[in-house]
Amino acid sequence: MSSDTPPPVPLADPTLRRVLVFFTLILGVLIGIVVVSLRNLNRSIATSDWVNHTHALISELDALRPNLAAAEGELVRYLHTGDQRDHAAYQEKFADLGESVAVINALIAGAPDEKEQFAPIAALLARRAGLATQAVQLKKAGDTAGLQKLQDTEAEGGDLPELARRLEKLREKQTDLLSARDRASFVQAQVTRWTVLAGVGFDFLLLCGAAWLIRDDLAARRQAARLLAQTNSELEEKVRQRTAEISAMNAQLVAQNLEERWAKQAIEHQNRYNLLIIDSITDAVFVVTKLMNISRMNPAAVHLTGYEPVDLVDKPLAKVAQLADADALRRTFDVLARTLVDGHEMRSQAAVVTMKNGDRVAVQLNVFPLRDRDKVVGGVVILKSSAPSSS
Repeated sequence: MSSDTPPPVPLADPTLRRVLVFFTLILGVLIGIVVVSLRNLNRSIATSDWVNHTHALISELDALRPNLAAAEGELVRYLHTGDQRDHAAYQEKFADLGESVAVINALIAGAPDEKEQFAPIAALLARRAGLATQAVQLKKAGDTAGLQKLQDTEAEGGDLPELARRLEKLREKQTDLLSARDRASFVQAQVTRWTVLAGVGFDFLLLCGAAWLIRDDLAARRQAARLLAQTNSELEEKVRQRTAEISAMNAQLVAQNLEERWAKQAIEHQNRYNLLIIDSITDAVFVVTKLMNISRMNPAAVHLTGYEPVDLVDKPLAKVAQLADADALRRTFDVLARTLVDGHEMRSQAAVVTMKNGDRVAVQLNVFPLRDRDKVVGGVVILKSSAPSSS
């Protein structure tokens, strides 16, 4: 299973996220402006249609009284002249009056209040038309008295004042509604205007903010690029310096390794030469520790004692050699140990070597301390053979 760690996931750029937020807000404001504008436009269209409808209704209401007066005028002329042309003119005027009533009914078809107010007016107009028809019939029948009575009755208590009052009341209501709708249209237009202006202003501010953010980010990126270039330059300079130092250290280590290897080889050669020298000496040589334990012996020592090195290494020197002096024997080599501890030499001391076969040989013992930086670490014991003695 691989132990490689996955590469780190790069973080999202916060500037891009902020710019997207700005443009999302701008788009939202634009959509809001479009929605409000369309809604107000639809309201304006509806208001305009209603205004046109109201104007048409007011125009038709204003035309009722003149049409009624014209129709009744033609009726009076016909009643006086009896001319058929006047009769046709009277019928035409009343037909125009009926058409106006039909138009008004069509205009107020969807308004119950207006229908309720116009119903008495239509009834009065229908009554006037019925009276005109009755007068024409009396005229055609030649009933002059009946016609005069009808005219006198209308002159005493006619419907015209009531009709005029109701028409004026309905017209005033339509005029008030028209004024209210005009004010509402003006308010809607103002709301639309201020909505568009506020949205455009807010979008402009958002665009300025996005531009500032982009400019600030670009400046920060340029500054970061300059710092990165400066850091890279300093790092390259440090790398060059460190490389030079490492190269110098490597060269020094190579030279030091060579010197150490040469020194080690020289020491090995010297040790080998020393061992060869020791091995070539005819006297018995023992290399002992500071505690007088044997660590090495030359072939002459093997020949003198009869012991192999494996038998004596790490064994006390006293196993094979002792001083011949009785006092020294009682001290069990304390003199030799003290010699190494004090770092003194001992020369030409009479001693006895006990061989492996039990024979004893008289020798002369010499002790030389071994030092490492002025510190005694061991010694060399040289035994020179004398005449042999039996056990």
